Amino acid sequence: MTAPIVSIVMAARNAEATIAQAIDSVRAQDFIDWELLVVDDGSTDGTAAILDSYSDPRIRRFRGPAQGVSAARNLAIEQARGRWLGFLDSDDWFDRDFLSTMLAALAAAPDAGAVYCGYRRVLPDGTMTAPRIDRAVADAPFAAFARGCAVVTIHCLLVDRAKVVAMYGFDPALATCEDWDLWQRLSRAGMRWTMVDRALCYYRASAGSLTRATRAMLRDGRTVIDRGFAPDARVAAPDPAFANGADPADGGPDLAYGWFALWCLVVGALDGDPPPLDPSALSPLPIGPDHAYWIADTIVQALVVGHRQPPAALARNWPALAPAIALAIDHVLAERVGHDVRLLYAVELLILYEGMDDPHPRPLARTMRVPVRLDRPATIAVPPGIDRVLLVFTDRRGRPVGTSIVGVLRDLSAGEVEALAAAHAPLRPLLRGLARRRPWALARAAIPRAVRHFKADRNPRRWPLRHLARDIARRTAPRTGDVAALAAQARARAAAIDLPAPQAPARLSAPPEADRTGDRRAFWEGYFAHEDPWNYGSPYEQEKYRRQLDLLPGTPVARALELACAEGFFTRLLAPRVTRLTATDISATAVERARVRCAAHANIDWRTLDLSADPIPGDQDLIVCSEVLYYLADTDELRRVLDRIVAALAPGGSVLTAHAFVVTDDRARTGFDWANPFGARRIAETLDAMPGLHRAATIETDLYRIDRYQRAATDAPVHRHLPVEAPIEDAVARSIVWGGAPALRREVAHERTRRLPILMYHSIAADGPAALARWRTHPDRFRDQLRWLRANGYHALTAAQADWYWQRGQPFDGRPVWITFDDGNVDFAHHGWPLLRAHDFRAEMFVVTDAIGGRAEWDAALADPLPLLDAGQIATLAGEGVSFGSHFARHRAADTLSTADLAGELLDSRAVIERLTGSAPLAFAAPFMAPDLRLPDLARRCGYALGMIAGSGVAHLSQPPLDLPRIEVRGDWSLDDFVAAMEAARA
Repeated sequence: MTAPIVSIVMAARNAEATIAQAIDSVRAQDFIDWELLVVDDGSTDGTAAILDSYSDPRIRRFRGPAQGVSAARNLAIEQARGRWLGFLDSDDWFDRDFLSTMLAALAAAPDAGAVYCGYRRVLPDGTMTAPRIDRAVADAPFAAFARGCAVVTIHCLLVDRAKVVAMYGFDPALATCEDWDLWQRLSRAGMRWTMVDRALCYYRASAGSLTRATRAMLRDGRTVIDRGFAPDARVAAPDPAFANGADPADGGPDLAYGWFALWCLVVGALDGDPPPLDPSALSPLPIGPDHAYWIADTIVQALVVGHRQPPAALARNWPALAPAIALAIDHVLAERVGHDVRLLYAVELLILYEGMDDPHPRPLARTMRVPVRLDRPATIAVPPGIDRVLLVFTDRRGRPVGTSIVGVLRDLSAGEVEALAAAHAPLRPLLRGLARRRPWALARAAIPRAVRHFKADRNPRRWPLRHLARDIARRTAPRTGDVAALAAQARARAAAIDLPAPQAPARLSAPPEADRTGDRRAFWEGYFAHEDPWNYGSPYEQEKYRRQLDLLPGTPVARALELACAEGFFTRLLAPRVTRLTATDISATAVERARVRCAAHANIDWRTLDLSADPIPGDQDLIVCSEVLYYLADTDELRRVLDRIVAALAPGGSVLTAHAFVVTDDRARTGFDWANPFGARRIAETLDAMPGLHRAATIETDLYRIDRYQRAATDAPVHRHLPVEAPIEDAVARSIVWGGAPALRREVAHERTRRLPILMYHSIAADGPAALARWRTHPDRFRDQLRWLRANGYHALTAAQADWYWQRGQPFDGRPVWITFDDGNVDFAHHGWPLLRAHDFRAEMFVVTDAIGGRAEWDAALADPLPLLDAGQIATLAGEGVSFGSHFARHRAADTLSTADLAGELLDSRAVIERLTGSAPLAFAAPFMAPDLRLPDLARRCGYALGMIAGSGVAHLSQPPLDLPRIEVRGDWSLDDFVAAMEAARA
């Protein structure tokens, strides 16, 4: 007899109720070259009679050894003749095209030793669960089977019979998990699996299922997992990569067992017989914000199996499920406190997302699902203990069209429900509901927006609906009364804080200049209305003066002229070096202050003089012209003025100039971003080109150059490059563009963008604990990042400015960036803010108000906590231009808090920040980036306009302003990494 292509193995024991359906699903296959080997393993019911009723020669019957399912299957494997093996338990069945589909997949993957598909559980009432399939098996089979029973149902695969025989089949010592153990061995040997992304198998969930023998499963599962992380002598020729077992770096055997044990615990608890677990068995499970829903999904899947009810029925059967859920959460938490709310919220939400078409409110422990008809919003009564509501928006037929999660502190009135629907319901169903209920109100809301948007966009396909939902929400009364009492209490507590003594803020810039195109003398008189507008006494200016003195002629100077002496700071240093000095300036105010400053020097004559228009005193041995020529209108005026200056020199006389580099002269080098038409380079080039004038010496730095020219012939000029050694004050530094300027701010001011990169930093420090390195940026790297931003035309937004754009939906001007810091580390004051200020950027600091002046204790598990800003530092920084926002009062993850506690975190921190800075914060950043669906609406009710919760990426004006993503700037980023992130943000 010719051997069939497929041999299907079925072990049966007392299966009279289901075995016929299982066999018939094989006989109904559209692929007919198969054999079915049924092992009757000691049945005492009518199973044998049913088997006798089949006369199909492809069905072969054997009497089993009554030694368990593994021994029965091994008996059939010995007798099988097919190239491929399939398995079908006597209470399950296949789709009609199972074999043809699976064999086609194997033909398309000739190097595969097995193919698997998805499956559906069939519950006692005939309801089927959603299809499930584990894609990891096709990608990394051994890793998948080392950590769990990935395929789950034995009949959703075909496997190479020769490979199974080489592995000696199933392990009879295992009462359960025997299939998992075999798949693990085959994968260790390097067998490849291919996947069919369809559910072709059906798995009956019944009271007698082996998946409910949880005590045996825990024992056997532990054995299989331990084998997966160690060498296995049963595999004669393992793949070298797997010879010593799975890599524990991605989670060792204890973690894998923890997931398996959690599932078994819930199933056993629903059976009324929870298996005994070591208290530490589930402690390896991660419980952070990213993992809570993995735990919840495991629990919910176990609920479906253990309770044998469809997922949609879980909510209405909550009282029967709650004890098992509580037991599971208690075991997961063990010694870990503060996460019970997070896990319970996650489980409740997964349960409530099933059965969305249920027309009845479904309260669980903390969360309630309520249907809301958009054409008939009604008051929602909130039972005691409930602090979250899952609103299911429905059309008038009760069909779900959208959802929203809100935190509640009391009942919701019909008006509040309407406001929530306006803010969160899908737009088109919302408009239909409003049109049925309030057509004229809808028109009043829609027409003004339509007209405004049509004028701006003139695209009739877009203007009617784009911002209509926002308009409707604004026209509906906000829900803030429920937090009013909590807010008053928070303000009262904050009022008791002692305010630090105010400190004078550091000067960030020179006084603003008037329009230069008018009367020149009036311009300078207006500028000198501020005494010492350039801070000439600063170390930077004094160093520049000393270097000018170093370049004076080596011979005695009888007559000297200083043009644009300003308030006499350099005049006072020059006077002792010459016999007679004439000091001039266009501003009479400046000349009078200079006269007072230099009263001790009797060799100075004072004049008010416009160097471009007034006669220049002649026969001078030295003319000093410092920091003034680039205020001339253009190069033509520059040449005329220089001609007059050279003409005023005595034979052999010298001209000393000192001017800064400006980026308009040379875009490829460091310079000042000033509005001057030219700078030091152009001035020097013009002087170099003047006939009869020779350059004698030059001192050049990154920021300025000093030149001495003389009318007599000279040797080759001495050109020295020197560093700027003096500290550069912020008023000067913030105008510097280091390393060149591909794009100046004023040049890109016309650009419009709807994207906003929000950068997230934590610490700016040169060193610190290794465990915190990810969140620590070296000051040199931070400086380089700021220089790149400045050189590419970026400007920093504050929360108030960002909110202005979001409120109007108006594109951002130029190239904006919002620079934010979390936690409030004191190193921000020492390193971060000085660098920001020096590069003309601002920042938003999110502080933890209960920890002000303390330490970042939330990092204690990683390293010694860093010190935090105190109240005085916060007040000082706020005065200097730092904006402050909330990082909550106690740095707690939002999803671990009740709604009342979460509101308290937002309100307490807001009141303290307002007390210390004088301004109520507009923005918050959720600690730990813990996602929480209640947070945007609750933060709005607490007075916030902008929020960052858990999103990662670039913010866009189309996104909700209270749930914006950020770009985390990691401490290990190179400048190239930073640039790549910023370029991607603009793309």
